[in-house]
This record gives sequence, C-alpha cells and structure tokens, in this order.
Amino acid sequence: MGDITGKVFISYASRDASIAQELCAGLESADIPCWIAPRDVRPGEPYAAAIVQAINSCRTLVLILSKNSIDSPHVVREVERACSKRRPVLSIRMDAADLPAELEYFVSSNHWLDASGGPVKRILPALIESVRGQDASGTPREKLATASVNKPSLRWRKPALMAELAVLAIGLVYVVTEKAWLSKRVDEQKPAVAAKPTIPEKSVAVLPFIDMSEKKDQEYFSDGLTEELLNLLAQNPQLKVAARTSSFYYKGKNFRLADIARELHVAHILEGSVRKFGDRVRITVQLIRAADGYHQWSEVFDREVHDIFKVQDEIAAAVVTALNLKLLPEHKRLSAGSRTTDPAAHTQYLLGRQFFNRTNMDDFGRAVAAYKAAIAIDPNYASAYAGLAVAENELSHDPGNSVAAVLAGQKRALEAADKAIAIDPELSEGYAARGFLRFTINWDWTGAEADLSRAFALDPGSYRTYTCYACFLATLGRLPEALEINKKAIELDPLSADTWFRRSTQLNAAGRLPEARKAAMRALEISPEHAFAWFNLGVTSLLEQNPKRALAEFQKTSKARREAGVAMAEHDIGNVEASKRALDALVSAYASTNAYQVAEAYAWRGERDAAFTWLERAHAQHDGTLIQLKFDPLLANLHTDPRFAAMVKKMGLPP
Repeated sequence: MGDITGKVFISYASRDASIAQELCAGLESADIPCWIAPRDVRPGEPYAAAIVQAINSCRTLVLILSKNSIDSPHVVREVERACSKRRPVLSIRMDAADLPAELEYFVSSNHWLDASGGPVKRILPALIESVRGQDASGTPREKLATASVNKPSLRWRKPALMAELAVLAIGLVYVVTEKAWLSKRVDEQKPAVAAKPTIPEKSVAVLPFIDMSEKKDQEYFSDGLTEELLNLLAQNPQLKVAARTSSFYYKGKNFRLADIARELHVAHILEGSVRKFGDRVRITVQLIRAADGYHQWSEVFDREVHDIFKVQDEIAAAVVTALNLKLLPEHKRLSAGSRTTDPAAHTQYLLGRQFFNRTNMDDFGRAVAAYKAAIAIDPNYASAYAGLAVAENELSHDPGNSVAAVLAGQKRALEAADKAIAIDPELSEGYAARGFLRFTINWDWTGAEADLSRAFALDPGSYRTYTCYACFLATLGRLPEALEINKKAIELDPLSADTWFRRSTQLNAAGRLPEARKAAMRALEISPEHAFAWFNLGVTSLLEQNPKRALAEFQKTSKARREAGVAMAEHDIGNVEASKRALDALVSAYASTNAYQVAEAYAWRGERDAAFTWLERAHAQHDGTLIQLKFDPLLANLHTDPRFAAMVKKMGLPP
C-alpha cells in the first residue's frame, strides 16, 4: 500500500481477525491510514521483515487485547518491538483474561479501551480520538484522560510515568527470529483445547429467593425480587453477575452451593427468602463464599411493601460493600422511569414477568393482560411497556393467528417499545426490545443496530442484549462476529438453552458442524423439551450427509418444522413419495404462517422456482424467519440464482 510511514499498526491474533478488520475499516473511514497483515504484506516480501518494518515506521500500535492475543507469542513480540521504538500502544480490551508478566510490563501502563461489553464498533469514536490525540512525540494529550468520563462503557487508564520511563530504558535489541516467527499465525487458527475458565473473585450468582409466605402464593413476588436484585447488581461494571436464566435453573433443585458456583463460574452466592404478610414483607438475605461456605454478610429486612425498591438498593449496596467494591455510581443505578411507586402496579408487573417466563402462548396472553393492568394503574411505568412489547410480539406468533392478526400484534409491540423509551430514554430493556423488533419485524437494520448499541451502553451486563445482537449480526451475514458475541452471552448465562440453541444455528451456518451438534445437545441437556434444538440437530445431520439420522431428529421437533425436516430427509434418503407427503402436509396446514419453512424444503430438494415462490410469499406475510435468508445453509442451493440477490436487496440487507 505504498509508503507505510505514520500508519497505525494493528496487532492481533488470527482468531480475532474479524475484529481487527472492523477496527481497521473504522479508522480508515476516518482518514487514519492503517497497516494490517496479511493485507499489507507485499507479494514476495518476507512476512517477518514486513512486520518489523511496519512497526518501525508506525505512529501508534493498536493492540486487540484478548485471551487469543495473550496466548500468541507473535503479538507479544509486536508489542515489545513497538515499545522499544517508543511507539505508543493503545489497547482494545476484548475480555477479562489476566495479562502475563511479559505483556503486563508494557501494556498495563498504557491507557486502554474496554470493548468487552458489546459490539466493538461502539468504541471507534474514542479510538479515533485517541489516535488523533497523539502528538509528534507520541505522547497522549492530557484531555484524553477525561475524554469519555460520561461514557460508562469505556474505561481509560492514564500512563504511569515510571513505567513509561522503564519502557524507554529497556533499549533492548529486538531479535527477529527465523521465517516461522510470524508465519505461524496460520497455526493459531486451529482449534485450541479449551482452557479451564478462571473464576473471578468479584462474581456472584443470585439464586431465586424462596417464598416463605403462609399460603405459598407469593412466588411471583420472590422471583421478581430476585430478578430486580440481579439486574441492579449487574449495573456495577466491577462485578460479574450470573444471568437470570442460569440462576433460575436451580430453582426448586437440591444442589450444593459449591457445585452451583462452579457451574456458573462465580465465587459467591446470594440467596434468601421472602415472607409477605399483608402490606409488610420480611426479606432474609445472605452472601456466601462458595469455596468454603462462609457467610460474608447476612441481614433481615422488615419493611412495608411500598419500600421494596429501597430495600433492593440497600441489599445491592451491602453486597458490593461486602465484596470490597465501590458503591454503585448514581448514573449506573436503575432509572426512576423503570420503576413505579404504586405497589399494585408493581404486583401486576411482576405477574406479567412471571407469566412471560413460562414461554407458552396461554401465558403470553396472561402476561399481556398483566402488563396492561400495570400500565392502567401507572401510565408512566416504562418497564411495564418494555415487558408489554416483547409479550405482544410473542403472542402475535400464535399458530392460529391470521396474517392480519400477526401484523396487528407486531404493530402493538413496536408501539409499546416506543412508549417505554419515550417515558425513560435511559431504559436499556426498552432499547433492547425495540432493537429486536426493528430487525425482526421492520427489517430496519440501521435502526436496530442503533438501539442495540444503546442498550449495550446502558447495561453492558445484559445477556439478553448479547443474544439479540448475535442474531442481528448473523442476519447481516457477519457470522464470525455473531459467534463471538454469542460466546460472551454464554459466558454470562451458561445455562440458557435458548442461547445454546441460537449458537448451534450460527455454527451450522458457519459449517462448524461438530461444534453445532455439541451446542444443540447442550441446549437439550438444559431443556429436554426444546423442540427447535432437535430441528438444528436434524440440519446438522443433513449437512453431514446423514439423512437417516436427520429423519429421526426431525421427528422430535415442532409440527411445522417436523414436516419440513421430514420432507428434506426423505428426499435425501430417496423416498420420493414420503418426501412429497410431508411437504404437502406442511403446505396444507401452515401455508399462511410458515411459508419460509416451505421455501427451505423446496430449496433443499433443488426445486428453485418453487423455493423462490414461497420466499416471496414469506416476504408478503412478513414471516419473521425470513431474517435467516443470508446465513441459512438450507438455502445454499439458491445463492447463485440472480433471484436470491434480488431478495436480499428487497429486504434491504447488505449484499
């Protein structure tokens, strides 16, 4: 790429290539030229020599700091080389992996950006400002120390003078090893043996509080208290909090606390009980260190019901104090619009959430009614509107609904999400709900990305936003990024069957079939009734050219998908009539609700004209599954047909 003097050198491990390329594109779109391998290694030029020359001539080294780069000796050498040449190192922290001594010596004294809480593009403005803020000597301007004080998702560290002097005093001659020095980057792309996850000391799981009320009829209240404490603690960026699905997996089950903590990768357990009588409530809470079973803190709260939010704040503050963390900064607390001062509205909200979490159509209807009741009592209850949005959307997918009923339900869902944000512009769950609805209903990719990025910034600990954003990236065809985000969602919520199911979908699309099978099986281990996971297993078997196994797996999924799966598997086995019967049954029963599944079956059977006819019908019906168009492996036969590109364009997706 011509003269390399003054360019930004991007240092990364090969497994982080998609992240590196995204940062490179972002910097260059801001007129900041970059040097990145292998793009800028000239044909015939020795790889190691090109790296050394580029570092010698660069203005700044941008390091993508992750477990992958920490494990890469090549990245360590690049950082050493840059520091020996007095080039500033700007680190993009992708995860919480501990720094080894050889990197900590150089990196810990440099300021860094934290991109572990969501899509890497959100840190681009601060990165661009930082790179531009380097003066001729390579020293960051002072104003950078406070450049993002009001951006909670970004954390800066100021350079330590003595450490900088130590770097300058090294004066070591950087030795370039033989040809294999950096050509071994290719080896980094081979699957590595998974390291045993490190359990951070500042971590906690909030187990479902036990309903100790006399009639045992306050489960919705005790579950609601658990969820709200979990969400409140997750606002603290210093604390890792196991997500709701994983914590509630243990509800009513007899597990040792040490085993729960090990499974959820946390060091502490918060558990308690709730006894509600009339307008008063007694909450008993204890924080336990899982390794030895010792109580670090416990207390009993006797309060009136209308003081419940105050009690939640007291408990959260006590937990972070017991763990030697700083108290929650005010801007990170739950905003006033997410709460209500009316106990009756709060009760209806908690009932709505309990119904929604049961995940069946009847209870989705009950959830909608409860959320509406909460709003009728308190019209400014933003969280109730956010809950109503997702409940209305799920209810709209009732198989008995007409196309008009589906569209009407989706319209109500979007209106509720808009209302939640209008009432409380700082409500993360409102943006997460609207972002999901924008790309699944409106196919509004730009609006969805804006909302999901905002949700991340407001609540970096939300596993729901991770899962949703991973689906969004897959829809755009950005599978490597989707899988990285999905992996972070699993770290936060390792016992979410839905997250594992979605990971198996994305792994099938990426052609990583053994991993896809393991992910789907993990979903079924957690939730044996997860019918969609069985469908994904059938898809894996089809892609592995094992239709008999696929047929057995498809038989265990939901009815519409079962007929589609059977049609595809019987076709591959060679049972033409059986395949036709299954496809006819699918069309007869689900033509108005599952046109996309019909298109998948025709595409897999190689009948392109019929497949495109049904894709058009899916588009007319606004079939939500159509968002899988770009990454669905069952449609791979259609990709070379001009009509496929036309459909991608019709949906406004990138080519």
